[in-house]
Amino acid sequence: MKITGSTRITGIIGFPLTHTLSPAMQNTAFESVGLDYVYVPMPVKPQDIERAVKSIVPLGICGVNVTIPYKEKVVEFLDCVTEEAKIIGAVNTIENTNNKLIGHNTDAEGFIISLTTDGNVIAENKHVLMIGAGGVARAIGVKLLVEKIASLAVYDIESRKAKELCQRLGKYFPSASIKPINASQINDVLSGADILINATPVGMNEADDRLLVSLNPEKFHKNMFIFDVVYNRETCLLKEARKHRIKSEGGMGMLLYQGALAFEIWTGKKAPIKVIKQVLLENLSVENLPAGNGRERR
Repeated sequence: MKITGSTRITGIIGFPLTHTLSPAMQNTAFESVGLDYVYVPMPVKPQDIERAVKSIVPLGICGVNVTIPYKEKVVEFLDCVTEEAKIIGAVNTIENTNNKLIGHNTDAEGFIISLTTDGNVIAENKHVLMIGAGGVARAIGVKLLVEKIASLAVYDIESRKAKELCQRLGKYFPSASIKPINASQINDVLSGADILINATPVGMNEADDRLLVSLNPEKFHKNMFIFDVVYNRETCLLKEARKHRIKSEGGMGMLLYQGALAFEIWTGKKAPIKVIKQVLLENLSVENLPAGNGRERR
């Protein structure tokens, strides 16, 4: 990669940034389509986040991704955010256009593209059970409601978080069927769910590979689809789905598409999906990735 005085700068803000895959994804994508861009990690300590965001314009940075723990915090330092990002209350991509900072949330769109493209599932009129009520869950919940699902039940080990998420979503989608549930209700809801989503990091590490809360796999049914946001390995949940011959998808597609969308926001060019996917496969433990539904992952 040749960097000159005209090279356009992008990157990722977070703390820490030890294991991010984004530089490999984006730099390979830029190079593959001949763009004079570079993507660099920008570890920012909590006390410096406001100054870091406000430095994007004077430094001429054309855009950044935002990751943990700043997706919610950066919103207050931007000139505007998209309507979807406003509802979610979190931003994972910042665009510098005409010296104005615009906040986007590509996690939401990345999820729905993966669900429909890789999972071949249409969300409309589906009953959804979602485990988790954190930042990723907020993005997924908003996108599902935009897609007009029939109902959304949310469980979180911290019941307060599930209630707060449902209240927030209900504010923006007052006619939707949204409810928090407790552990004793999960399996009743599960038996009637069309889509089960793990929106937590449970299963990302082998030492923490366990089935979510008190889910009973015997409540899985053939018309159900299971989506797990964990992208680096086949989790216990996905193994159970395969065992019961339930269609499922891991989180690699969501990671892929959210990155591709950020690329397109910054460059105005179509992202090289196949190139980005290859980078992910090369950087992840490929042998631990599920094949998915008896077919090769795209």
